Amino acid sequence: MKRAIPTIKQTIPVLSLNDYLHGTRSEQAKFVENLGSALSKIGFFALEDHGIDSELIEQSYGVAEEFFSQSSETKSKYILGNAGQRGFTDFGREHAKNSSTPDLKEFWHVGRDVRSLEKFGKSSLKNVWPTEVPQFKPSMESLYSKLDKCSLVLLDACSKFIGEEKNFLRGAAEGGNTVLRIIHYPPIEDDANPASIRAAAHEDINLITLLCESTAAGLELLQKDGSWLPIRSLKGQIIVDAGDMLQQLTNGLIKSTTHRVVNPDNSKERRFSMPFFVHPKSEFSLAARDNCVARTGGKKVFADITSAEYLHQRLREIGLI
Repeated sequence: MKRAIPTIKQTIPVLSLNDYLHGTRSEQAKFVENLGSALSKIGFFALEDHGIDSELIEQSYGVAEEFFSQSSETKSKYILGNAGQRGFTDFGREHAKNSSTPDLKEFWHVGRDVRSLEKFGKSSLKNVWPTEVPQFKPSMESLYSKLDKCSLVLLDACSKFIGEEKNFLRGAAEGGNTVLRIIHYPPIEDDANPASIRAAAHEDINLITLLCESTAAGLELLQKDGSWLPIRSLKGQIIVDAGDMLQQLTNGLIKSTTHRVVNPDNSKERRFSMPFFVHPKSEFSLAARDNCVARTGGKKVFADITSAEYLHQRLREIGLI
């Protein structure tokens, strides 16, 4: 008699992008409602049928592992004087807001190709690429492009939920400061600070984040009762969460939820993840939208600020400038 293999279920709402892209009007409206419900209640959901091939994600993790396996001397060649916005950021540099204990991670940032910004009449920081890993550039550029396309569709749905024109958030993000962060969490050293974890409790800075299938468990979100809920890393799913900028823009209608990455039971286990942080243009105002203020009690919760000002403030708070 064959034993039934238990199905691992996701712990957060699961949405299919096909319902929005190819569904009936009713299915599209339901997708917007479900997206808005997830982001306004817990700040997270899992997305299926998102159009990013698992093979590309696996390939990208492969080249990431190849780069992060290089010597410290080699990796340090790619530390740039740009507050970590491009290239390599070394182990222990970043810490969570209001924490003096460094996270147990190192990472690489890929930004928008400057050539793609020509139509916006603006310049941007240039990407750098590790010559030691030739496949790194084409893999990450392809992944960035596909995640960017997916994120704009999700922003269209977000715009509808908050009562704005469909292209409102898309227009803010097109040509914005979006970055793909490739993170390596090395094995935990015996002499590691006992107060450090892989990523201390924090909220994302940006509009929304798309998190590719991580290579190991560890991600948890803080629930209203103070407990931590593990989020599964399941094949075929991208985890989506709202950041502080979207929370500010919606006057708290959409929640930027605290989350963390805990240390593994097996201290020798490495972990890789690739969050895609969707940022608006620098000049974009995060002032709360009137209809969101009306839906959240009629009083503005946050001070008016631009995206650039907010990002600069947060980069200082997490130790990158």
